[in-house]
Amino acid sequence: MSSQIVGSGHQAPAVQTPNRRLADALRINSILGKSRLSAQQRTRPQRSIRHCQQVTGPYRSAVCQSVKAATPAVEKVDLDARVAVVLGTQWGDEGKGKLVDILAQKYEIVARAQGGANAGHTIYDDKGTKYALHLVPSGILNKGAMCVVGNGVVIHLPTLFEEIETLAGQGVEIEGRLLISDRAHLLFDLHKEIDGLREDELAGKKIGTTKRGIGPAYASKAIRNGLRVVDLKDKEAFADKLRKLAMDGSKRFEGFQYDVEADIESFVEIAKRVLPYVGDTVSMINDSYDSGKRILVEGANATMLDLDFGTYPYVTSSNPSIGGVAVGLGLSPNKFEAIIGVAKAYTTRVGSGPYPTEIFGKEAETMREVGREYGVTTGRPRRVGWLDIPALRYATRINGLTHINLTKLDCLDALETIKLGTEYHIDGKPLPSIPADLSTLEAVDVVYEDIPGWQTDISKCRSWDELPANAKSYIARIEELVGVKCKWIGVGPGRDAVVVQP
Repeated sequence: MSSQIVGSGHQAPAVQTPNRRLADALRINSILGKSRLSAQQRTRPQRSIRHCQQVTGPYRSAVCQSVKAATPAVEKVDLDARVAVVLGTQWGDEGKGKLVDILAQKYEIVARAQGGANAGHTIYDDKGTKYALHLVPSGILNKGAMCVVGNGVVIHLPTLFEEIETLAGQGVEIEGRLLISDRAHLLFDLHKEIDGLREDELAGKKIGTTKRGIGPAYASKAIRNGLRVVDLKDKEAFADKLRKLAMDGSKRFEGFQYDVEADIESFVEIAKRVLPYVGDTVSMINDSYDSGKRILVEGANATMLDLDFGTYPYVTSSNPSIGGVAVGLGLSPNKFEAIIGVAKAYTTRVGSGPYPTEIFGKEAETMREVGREYGVTTGRPRRVGWLDIPALRYATRINGLTHINLTKLDCLDALETIKLGTEYHIDGKPLPSIPADLSTLEAVDVVYEDIPGWQTDISKCRSWDELPANAKSYIARIEELVGVKCKWIGVGPGRDAVVVQP
């Protein structure tokens, strides 16, 4: 294991024709780290074999096996905590939905606390069926769980019902299993319109939002002219509030286009559909806790996108860190017994903003394609990078993590050497934490350690003993640097593709 500071010009190595085993085809990391890269030209990570069911083309026959309905991971991923919280530790897309889906089999309540339809969670059942979720909690596949959408979530009701209809078409039972907070704020098409207009105003300094209206909806909440789910109970008052909200938008933005009267009319029918799902989630969750029920909280987005702690302004508009859970559900933090941070074995990011361990070039494109690194919500290609230890350590401290779920380790299978970003340096001196000043963060040199790869297909591993020694060494080094155990390791997309470290 060697260390180096990455800082200047790098040329991506050629990728061989992928008609042999991927481990032989993708010998791309031997060049990485042998030259210095500037802060603007950092190397991008190498992703390898990942969600095999989605991989097409010549790579598939080399490394991808169909996900079998093997023994579900429910028993081996059991958790002895009455209230458990699952949070993203990076820039989102870490694979939170899969862990929530597995843990949810042992929890009576599964709740979302913040965010909106900008969150995209993809999960697979034991038969390999894919489910794409945006607002409905991932626990919906557990027939015994009540799913809660908390007061901290912003809800676009047409999108919610589209999702419900899609799930129903896949045979998922929703009726009587979904409770929406009457205090949650509503997101309207006018918020989406404003989101797009604001991005256009920013021109070359776009934040890179999903344009789902999330930011404007939270802005309405903050300036206290937003509408809540409870407002749907009074048609006339609802119409009056929505007209005022639309008037504010038309005054602020030239070219604002929104038919408020048509939306008011559509919400008459929407209200009839949604009100049976609505209730006092604060009382329900606390009463459930008092009666001894187990509660699982599903985080959306991730810590490095947190409005307060992330790379502001290139962040989301809510708090995906642990504080957002308490506020978004009305559940006291002294009840949280397990706080699980989900982290990819490398990193990805969607949209603009600093990304110290990012890599570029042909190898990044290849890995993105093999890993199917495209947003569930937007379809946008994700930026790709090496695992960033300073960012993971930062998320660990903020959230008080008790466990880490390391996901997509199988995506590194083909690499001879894996780079691990261990420190940030400015002018040769280490930085103690993540700087608030983005110009500083963009200028850092990253110290990398070269970790020997395992070059073995681990997608069929189901026990700790089956993992290659070098894979265990990579995990151990992460634990040593961060100070939290990687309890669960993802080795594929299926529900059973999880290794538990004893």
